[in-house]
Amino acid sequence: MGKFEAKHVHRAHEIEIDAPVADVFPLLTPTGEELWVEGWAPVYLHPRSRETQAGMVFTTGEGADLTLWSVADYDPVRHTARYVRVTPASRFGYVEVVCDAAAAARTRVRVAYTYTALTDAGNAFIEQLTEEGYRRMIEEWRQLIGAYLAGR
Repeated sequence: MGKFEAKHVHRAHEIEIDAPVADVFPLLTPTGEELWVEGWAPVYLHPRSRETQAGMVFTTGEGADLTLWSVADYDPVRHTARYVRVTPASRFGYVEVVCDAAAAARTRVRVAYTYTALTDAGNAFIEQLTEEGYRRMIEEWRQLIGAYLAGR
């Protein structure tokens, strides 16, 4: 039996959204994503208010996709957030979100995911997370957030 060797990957992509940073950044929080991500339904464990803050804990998914999340850092003034996420059946990761004003009504958003495999399933996930696939995922966020903002 071979020794498990964990794969590790870091992916980052930047998009711009035609809206002020004060409107965009809140949409990149757990409760904000519920407004524009179909099927995003976190189970909030702490705090009961569901207010995004450092120390917030929630879960998503079920079975092998059950993911435990915590907000490690959250600064709504600087428009930054860092999440820790663990999908015990496959991977450990960090998600970093940084927003800044590209113009008065335009926001630059940088999203970075860093994963380390915990199992062979995690290694398979990481192998499939290509730079191009990651870029497409974050570009879809731009489209979905833009559509949400246009329709509200």
